Amino acid sequence: MGRYRVAMDIGGTFTDVVTYDQETGTFAATKASTTPGDLSEGVLAGLDAVVDEPAGIDFLVHGTTQGLNAFLERRGVPVLLLGTAGVEDSYHIARGPRTRLYDLHYRKPTPLVPRRDVLGIGGRIAADGSELIPLDEDAVRKAAEKARQDGLKSIAVAFLFSYKNPAHELRTREILLEEIDDVTVSLSHEAAKEWREYERTSSAVVEAYTGPIVRKYLLDLEARLKDRSLRVPLHVMQSSGGILTAESARRRPLQTLLSGPVGGAIAGAELSRQTGRPHLIGIDMGGTSFDVSLIVDGEPDVSAEAQLEGLPMLMSVVNIHTVGAGGGSVAWAEAGGLRVGPRSAGARPGPACYGRGGTEPTVTDANLVLGRIDPNGFAGGQMTLDEGEAGKAVDALAEVFGMTTTAMAEGICDVANSKMAQAIRTITVSRGIEPRDSALVAFGGAGPMHAVFLARELGIAETVVPRFPGAFSAWGMLQTQIRQDYTEPYFFLDQDLDGADMAAQLIRMERDGIAALSHEGVESGARHASHSVDIRYEAQEYTLTVPLTGAGEPREEDFIDTIGRRFADLHKTRYGHANLGAPIEFVTLRTAAFGDLGRPEPQKWPAAEKPDFPHEIRTVVFDGEGRDTVVVRRDDLFVGHTFDGPAVVVEDTATAVVPPGYAVRVDEIGSLVIRGKETL
Repeated sequence: MGRYRVAMDIGGTFTDVVTYDQETGTFAATKASTTPGDLSEGVLAGLDAVVDEPAGIDFLVHGTTQGLNAFLERRGVPVLLLGTAGVEDSYHIARGPRTRLYDLHYRKPTPLVPRRDVLGIGGRIAADGSELIPLDEDAVRKAAEKARQDGLKSIAVAFLFSYKNPAHELRTREILLEEIDDVTVSLSHEAAKEWREYERTSSAVVEAYTGPIVRKYLLDLEARLKDRSLRVPLHVMQSSGGILTAESARRRPLQTLLSGPVGGAIAGAELSRQTGRPHLIGIDMGGTSFDVSLIVDGEPDVSAEAQLEGLPMLMSVVNIHTVGAGGGSVAWAEAGGLRVGPRSAGARPGPACYGRGGTEPTVTDANLVLGRIDPNGFAGGQMTLDEGEAGKAVDALAEVFGMTTTAMAEGICDVANSKMAQAIRTITVSRGIEPRDSALVAFGGAGPMHAVFLARELGIAETVVPRFPGAFSAWGMLQTQIRQDYTEPYFFLDQDLDGADMAAQLIRMERDGIAALSHEGVESGARHASHSVDIRYEAQEYTLTVPLTGAGEPREEDFIDTIGRRFADLHKTRYGHANLGAPIEFVTLRTAAFGDLGRPEPQKWPAAEKPDFPHEIRTVVFDGEGRDTVVVRRDDLFVGHTFDGPAVVVEDTATAVVPPGYAVRVDEIGSLVIRGKETL
């Protein structure tokens, strides 16, 4: 058994690494520069900084942005799409809604597969799963010939009603593998065993487009780690908030697409459990993006589908709303107004203050000009920031607007804060959730720097800055479990539901999930499953996922009434109204199988021996005025310490800024709890 449990989170600018020493019960965190050309280099550099020998690692997990970056940058593998003849254009027809109603220039999202690379294949499965027309195997072989001639190494197969009967898709894969060497085949019923042809096809296409890149990355990283004597399997974070072994992730790479930012939501759930705060809003501000997640009643907010750049994917995913507002977001002038992001300076050249050739002002440069960042202690002292270059970049933009450098710097921060506050409203208010009922949890390298300003704008009373905020997502990855998700389309009106049959389906799905966990290295006593069902009112299009209690057969006479009330409550919360007693329709059964691989024990923070602590006084700008500000190292703060703003709390992975009018206390697990003085 190794000594360390290690988690790594790859961001746009830094790769965060958190280790838990099982002998001493302590955590440590560090950062390494992300290496965009070869992400493995940044991962290994971060690992070397905290662990002398990989052989001493007992558990290793990481979140990867390889697939997501390939998708966003449109540099995935060219795909050949095979659909049922006669309806093969469904992928390009897509859906009809105009998501920007008054935008005269609105266009549907650009598909990942051009129309010339879409082929119709003869054969037809009926809605009940019966075969109407046999598969045209000659057409499949001709498709294989086209793939060979055009050099297409990835093929997505999406036939009608394959979720009901996958025989044609399975046979198609057999033929393609016979005809073509070194080809990746993604089947829609494996990518997303759910109804809705367009969404299922899109899921298969995204997996085919990004999967080969993810597989290559994971194989390369596993090989490098093995060369360094790593003795345990590499685990990968899933979009659902669970983890998988890298071997399983290579088979289902779509599940890792959003694995990077999900760790923060899982960390938020653990923080909720440790502190007794049931409702949290997590904000993760890094160098490139700003991610918002929710903890509702102690659990991450999970959805059954996601959209990226307008393209849908059917998979369990933690709801995260992302905008281009990070520390590296570039400030610029447009039409007489100030804009911040979404373009980022990235890791190289980075903000002007990095001294790597960047000349455009960024949010990080603005904070440095305002005195809110320690130029000598940035990223744990790994970098020394150039205040002169930051001032020069901000001043150049200030001249455009006829402002002082300081006023321009505050303006950049204000615009970024406004953009981030709107992102929080998007995931809360628009879904019937009142932000003021939650605490704000700030993490990411830049999150604690802006969190209190966001809380003030949104009327949130309490801001929590956890330990290791800059590596909080990586810390969260150490708290999660193995997870396997299973779905089964199940269309029945409530009056037609056969409870025994539904129970049998759930038991079968649970049995499959529990069995699959054995291949993930989970001991039999550490496996369990949970169930839910997608329900809608009769004649509605969209569903809500309603949890089911227990795995057993729903024999109770009032089962329909109970599940109907539960659905009505969810509907009222989400949409503001419900129609209890109206006919409801069951659409999809869902089972999540979980495997516990152990987790670190919560580390209590030592109590303060005296009320005062080492600090210095520095001038920091707030509201256009330089103010005497307490500057303190996070390591010098212990349970019971309190102090008033203005203040700046400096640590290796982040900087927390406390404006005037706020007070800080350190809680039992070392978190900074920040509240307005009038609310104390």
